Amino acid sequence: MKRALVVIDVQESFRQRPDWELASDPDVADKVAVLVDAARARDELVIWVLHTEPGSGTVFDPESGHVRLMAGLVPADDEPVLRKTAHNAFTTTNLQQLLTVAGIGSLAVCGIRTEQCCETTARLASDLGYAVEFVIDGTATTPTPHRDAPDDLSDPRTLRVEDIIARTEYALAGRFATITTVAEFAGAPVAGVR
Repeated sequence: MKRALVVIDVQESFRQRPDWELASDPDVADKVAVLVDAARARDELVIWVLHTEPGSGTVFDPESGHVRLMAGLVPADDEPVLRKTAHNAFTTTNLQQLLTVAGIGSLAVCGIRTEQCCETTARLASDLGYAVEFVIDGTATTPTPHRDAPDDLSDPRTLRVEDIIARTEYALAGRFATITTVAEFAGAPVAGVR
């Protein structure tokens, strides 16, 4: 079964947000680069996804200039770069068409935010019949305030990044994805996957 690496939202937009200093892994782009190198070495398809919010005036608005990959990440000429406006990478892109044409049956997911765009993509991919590997330490997230809390991350109900990552692992493992690590993904191909 052919595998593709889907790199979700590892973009400058996040580094422009005030909460990025609290990210679980501010250097996640370095780990993603390791994953990309490993996928390319195995001749696996790498697909890049960027989140956009056109007309929003935010750091996700393409007009801001921040909707671009973080430094050090450069798509090869034959690697698609998709722009999405939904949380998952399928709904507002042609991702599924690209995967079908390429004969892909397995996806490895990495990127930003662990519990949001990455997890949502993994869940949908699983529902669509793909075998999914979720590269847990190849993702990053930021603390999440409680819905009733003031816009202040010091509220005791704020979910810490460690808790978000653990919850994502529990939610996905054995249901929607196999949890893997950067080292495992970069080490050797998975049996039956090329």
